Amino acid sequence: MFKKIKNPFLRLGIITILIVGSGIFLLITGIYLGAWGKLPNKRELSDFKYQRASEVYSTDSVLIGKYFLFDRQPIQIEMVPKNLIKALVAIEDERFYDHSGIDYRSLLRVAFKTILMQDQSAGGGSTLSQQLAKNLYPRERSGKFNLAISKLKEMIIASRLESIYSKEEILMLYLNTVSFGDNTFGIESASLKFFNKSAKELELQESATLVGMLKATYGYNPRVFPKNSLHRRNLVLQSMYSNNFISQKETDSLKLLPLQLNYREYDYNEGIAPYFREEVRKQMLSWAKAQREKGQDYNIYTSGLKIYTTLDSKMQILAEEAMRQHMKGLQNSFEKSYGKRAPWISDKKLINKIIQRSEPYKKMKNEGMSESAIMDSMNLKKEMQLSDWNEDKIGSASTIDSLLHYLKFLNTGSLSMDPKTGAVKTWLGGINFKHFKYDHISQSRRQVGSAFKPIVYTAALENGIMPCTYFSAQEVAYKNMEGWSPSNSGKKDEAYLNYSMEQALSNSVNTVAVKVLEKTGIPKVIQQAQRMGITTPLPSLPSLALGTAEIKINELAGAYASFLNNGKSVTPFLIEKITNENGSIIETFKPIVSKKRAFSEETGQIMLEMMKATVNSGTAARIRSTYGIKNDIAGKTGTTQNNKDAWFVALTPKLLNITWVGLDNHEIGFSSTSLGQGANAALPIFALWMQKLNADNSFNYLTKAKFPAPSSEVMNQLDCDPVKRDGFFKRLFKNPKKKKTKDFKTDIKA
Repeated sequence: MFKKIKNPFLRLGIITILIVGSGIFLLITGIYLGAWGKLPNKRELSDFKYQRASEVYSTDSVLIGKYFLFDRQPIQIEMVPKNLIKALVAIEDERFYDHSGIDYRSLLRVAFKTILMQDQSAGGGSTLSQQLAKNLYPRERSGKFNLAISKLKEMIIASRLESIYSKEEILMLYLNTVSFGDNTFGIESASLKFFNKSAKELELQESATLVGMLKATYGYNPRVFPKNSLHRRNLVLQSMYSNNFISQKETDSLKLLPLQLNYREYDYNEGIAPYFREEVRKQMLSWAKAQREKGQDYNIYTSGLKIYTTLDSKMQILAEEAMRQHMKGLQNSFEKSYGKRAPWISDKKLINKIIQRSEPYKKMKNEGMSESAIMDSMNLKKEMQLSDWNEDKIGSASTIDSLLHYLKFLNTGSLSMDPKTGAVKTWLGGINFKHFKYDHISQSRRQVGSAFKPIVYTAALENGIMPCTYFSAQEVAYKNMEGWSPSNSGKKDEAYLNYSMEQALSNSVNTVAVKVLEKTGIPKVIQQAQRMGITTPLPSLPSLALGTAEIKINELAGAYASFLNNGKSVTPFLIEKITNENGSIIETFKPIVSKKRAFSEETGQIMLEMMKATVNSGTAARIRSTYGIKNDIAGKTGTTQNNKDAWFVALTPKLLNITWVGLDNHEIGFSSTSLGQGANAALPIFALWMQKLNADNSFNYLTKAKFPAPSSEVMNQLDCDPVKRDGFFKRLFKNPKKKKTKDFKTDIKA
């Protein structure tokens, strides 16, 4: 056949066309048959479901957050202004109502300009239906060949979509799936983000602005590039005029209007309980992984789950208010107490450590930069935002300035829960989730200080030491502990005093706590802690009595709950149930309560009375004197070595709260005990919160609850003088300034 064609160029041209045509035919056939990935069939396309965000609810039915890959809020086509649809069709697909998914005229134009004229700005020629196909099935590979494959696949899918859905339905699907950048998908979410209004309320020029973004969501972002966006908006308006959707007069007048945004960022850093929501997210990811292993495919970002938590939104809001109220003033006092000798100003050794630990320094070091070049870079001033308790300030600062600025901030962790079940009611993981992501409840282990003493005293009672046993407050240097000598910050004549257990605990007398530990035995105290739910390895040393163990807040809370729960510890939990998007329950979560009592009912009553004394007349007495709180409360303050950690544990009949305050950097503490003690740094957060709860009658079930009366046997055991003073002759021959020396006699091996 080809031999009859004598012109060799014509023969070659025909053969080339046939080969190329056959190749294209085979390529399309291969794509159709799934050689480059399975194509969705009509049944799958007709059963299309949006990727929906999972919603997080508080126990009082308030939506407190969402987890999503795409910030999408699907709406019906009736909710979209007609002018927006006209703008979309005019600029993106002017023959939308005439084609069946593929605009061949547009394809020929693009092919001619791109291939023959090498005009790379000719566009892609994709119809709205093809763009919808790309939205539903995003491209997975890059490269020119893979781009051609993707284009052909999108054409096939577009044709199938056109055979299933009406034009209005395709528009609805497109507008609900198209990206507007910044992880925002769908016209409703975009409208709320850029104009703080629903899509149905958009003015024509606002619709044109959003439609104009679709060509390049970043380059035409009206917040980032307002000039580009304005130019693109006016081009959309001109296209509407060219397609006879609006008049010349209307076009000209709209073009003169300025961009007027009402931008609202939907940010997971903001809103109620951000640390709590992040912890729920982590737990949900673990849950979803476990479900997949069982054959159930749930995705917390796309499956539209409803997650019902234990958090009380109203209590959380009040807790956040109390925290901010106290921490703002405490931060000011903290900085003033150091003045010009503050470690973040004067301690060059510490400052160098902070710089060398930072991510920018490590990155440049790994890239092989010299020390001088690194420091030059980190000292370079640039415009940045530095936040404090008063405002966010934008100014000229270096990376080192930023590191040292945030180094000085006090932080906090505060947890409250139902002591019977462990259901978490409030969760403050830090002062500001945006700037301090580290969660001081679930992640941080800090020395618990005197907050550990109740466990020591509980072990003592369980091992037969009576509450009216007296211990000398005299300081002792323990020879077999390298002369270690715990001291008190109490009275000058304390060496002559002998404290009952109740008085020693309520006033947090260090020397007595160590002696109680010595008499009880370190192994027995560790075993008692384990029975109360402490799983963290504890140091088998006398300093354990003073709380040198580093324990997480949620773990300590579970142990303290045993004092309010008949001796049984609990595990704090955050999620009550999970349902699908239709409300059908997928899983419920039950409280995890210890099956065995950690101590006797009598011991529990005695310990509660001792901790009531802490609040009524001991180290936490300012709850009564300063804050005027009359609720039934027991508690324990805690302050660690060098004033680095401040604690307060509050026990009420129906609520347990633990609060910690300190700095993220363990090398910096408070400048004085008066400022950094638990009663001053941590207790006020609870006290201010309790004041707010007392002022709201809806919390009467918590605030007006009363402790059960202790038995007469318990009261008899506590009926003794709180303090006994050494007799005359003993005082005569005792030097109060001289430490007693002895060996620590108990077995220190756990």
